[in-house]
Amino acid sequence: MDTIRILGIDPGLRFTGWGVIEITGTRLSFVDAATIRSQSGDELAARLCQLHDGLAEIVDRLRPVEAAVENTFVNKDASATLKLGQARGVAMLVPARAGMPVAEYAPNAVKKAVVGSGHCDKRQIQLMVRTLLPRARFDSEHAADALAIAICHAHSRKSARLAASLA
Repeated sequence: MDTIRILGIDPGLRFTGWGVIEITGTRLSFVDAATIRSQSGDELAARLCQLHDGLAEIVDRLRPVEAAVENTFVNKDASATLKLGQARGVAMLVPARAGMPVAEYAPNAVKKAVVGSGHCDKRQIQLMVRTLLPRARFDSEHAADALAIAICHAHSRKSARLAASLA
């Protein structure tokens, strides 16, 4: 039975959460998770480089083979939305440059996959991540969200394989 290592990324300019899990058959296991923090006083380009370098180090060290990124939208502040989009671009570019397929998931899809409801709070996500991955350690809600994104991808990829086998 093959083991697949998945990188989940919760992108943000200030805080980018990442989490790596493995799936073997139906069994999920925790590998590592943390948060990349960019220096808020730095220029935008330097902050994007910090995110890039942090994610590239994780990809190099942990060697995931698939990645999943949260597809986030912010509508209240155009400037914040643009910056988030740039951080998402980096979050998608790093695994893509490493040759990984990169999936995107809406926040409600991640919540539904992990908690069972598309509307829940951060505390519920963290509780379910700890339930599904009992050995999980994470340093922020962003890292917990990244693990949830990886779990969502693990569940979605199994469904896609099943649908392909039935076609």
